[in-house]
Amino acid sequence: MTPRERFRRTLAFERCPDRLPLVEWAAWWDLTIARWKTEGMPPTLDWDESLAFFDLDPLVLIAAPGGPVGELPAGVARTVTDEASYAALRPYLFSDAAIAGAVEQAKRQQARHARGDIAIRIWLDGYFWFPRTLFGIEEHLLAFYDQPALMHRMNADLADFNIRAIDAICAVLQPEMVGFAEDMSYNHGPMLSRACFEEFLLPYYRRTVPAIKRHSVKVLVDTDGDVTTMIPWLLDAGIEGVYPLERQAGVDVARLRREFPRLLMMGGFDKLTMSRGEAAMRAEFERLLPVMRSGGYIPSVDHQTPPEVSLENYRAYMRLFREYTAKAANR
Repeated sequence: MTPRERFRRTLAFERCPDRLPLVEWAAWWDLTIARWKTEGMPPTLDWDESLAFFDLDPLVLIAAPGGPVGELPAGVARTVTDEASYAALRPYLFSDAAIAGAVEQAKRQQARHARGDIAIRIWLDGYFWFPRTLFGIEEHLLAFYDQPALMHRMNADLADFNIRAIDAICAVLQPEMVGFAEDMSYNHGPMLSRACFEEFLLPYYRRTVPAIKRHSVKVLVDTDGDVTTMIPWLLDAGIEGVYPLERQAGVDVARLRREFPRLLMMGGFDKLTMSRGEAAMRAEFERLLPVMRSGGYIPSVDHQTPPEVSLENYRAYMRLFREYTAKAANR
């Protein structure tokens, strides 16, 4: 099977006859790569060559950011404080250039994708993430209460842009998934209430998600921390899956599979086991194996592999990764 076929079949809860996908959706810290280059990894490898070095399946990212592209004119601030500052910045947001850049990326990957050599995920700004990039962290949380009209205006504009972007990309190729950047949970749960989610995010997901699904593309949300409480909210918005499922925040993929049998998941492997040796990593794969066998789950490190993981330990991880993805296929 090709990497693209494995990825698609897994997200469709269909069996892969040989193994599940071997992907690292976020892969490694720069410091991790720097360490490995002192331990025997060739120093000149680019990103694709690094994936091949570890025999990983390529999952290619194509981004369509809503933020400013390039430098802003003097007097136009990147930070929004009120309606006037947003109006001044608005001509430099949601640009045709950003969409054109994503389309160009898709064209460059078109032949590899058609052959099945790669799977593709699209990165779109989400309706919690994007206002935060404009307001700043604390000011964004206050804006739910202090500037509700501006929050709605931002997200309505973003929804229009996201629909234009996905339509343009899908005119070139059909990606395997869209991942909305959100990061709206932390290690104790959501950063906003369900009432705020339903007022300020839900209407825009309900506009955007059907436009994505028209292209038969799976829709997931990337939010760190403990997403467990939020999953019913996301499902109500039409979202089909979540990642990275961080174990240190208490996320339990086995519990999620019991409670949400058709939830798509990616991530979930506790990265802190990777510096503890092969026995610890094997125990972690054993924990995940029943969920891997259930379908709809692409195992992967629950965020980037940290620099305390040696090249030797990462190679052990990859041996186990291949072993357990094959075991999961023989369900």
